[in-house]
Amino acid sequence: MAIINLTDDSFTGDGLQGDVAEALRRAERALEQGADMLDIGAESSRPGAGPVPDEQERERVLRFIEQARSWNVPLSVDTLKPAVMRAALEAGADMINDINAFRLPGAVEAVAGSQAGLCVMHMLGEPRTMQDDPRYRNVLEEVKAFLDERIQALQAAGVARERIVLDPGFGFGKRVEHNYALLRGLEHLRTDGFAVLAGLSRKSMLGAVTGWEVGERMPASVAAALIAVQRGAGIVRVHDVGPTRDAIRVWQAVCDAP
Repeated sequence: MAIINLTDDSFTGDGLQGDVAEALRRAERALEQGADMLDIGAESSRPGAGPVPDEQERERVLRFIEQARSWNVPLSVDTLKPAVMRAALEAGADMINDINAFRLPGAVEAVAGSQAGLCVMHMLGEPRTMQDDPRYRNVLEEVKAFLDERIQALQAAGVARERIVLDPGFGFGKRVEHNYALLRGLEHLRTDGFAVLAGLSRKSMLGAVTGWEVGERMPASVAAALIAVQRGAGIVRVHDVGPTRDAIRVWQAVCDAP
């Protein structure tokens, strides 16, 4: 899953400030490098980020979908707002990726009647405050319990289980040790057969162990994505599509060898 940021203030500095033409060019390059799907976001979820007006977010997302839907590639929209979800689905989005796990009033109702995939992510708090002082007794068990509760809420609304994807929310209300505990135990989230999405690309948990600033974390991001796949992730959400794809192909060749 290639990350396409239409935001003004992405933590990686790759936000395109609503430049849809450049976003389309970036998406085309990602597809050439082997991306299987695109994840379009128009509101930053970095620590400390503030909200974006609904109309601005909706307008940016819809302009991208309008241009890209003829490519026959799955389009995911990264949003927590029910109004944006509805508009994106009407425009042809194939997945809604909600960092808030469809908890806002009206969010479940906005997506339940569609056939789109739904990515349910764990976040402790909200973007402006999530990294203030996150604490857990057992991060893996608490994240799984949260995701189980959100699965039940979606299924109660009529959402088929095969539409649901789980994301442990690396970096969203977690300390470094929490993130690595989740990565080590990622297989635990797959016990009920749900697909797992891992978004580790360029995050601070990688800088914490390598010492590199965000722009120099590509090798660490590739390593983290490969580990996530080895531990059961079905989707990895990345900035560096080509290097990540190459690493996974080499690993798969080893696994497939007689």
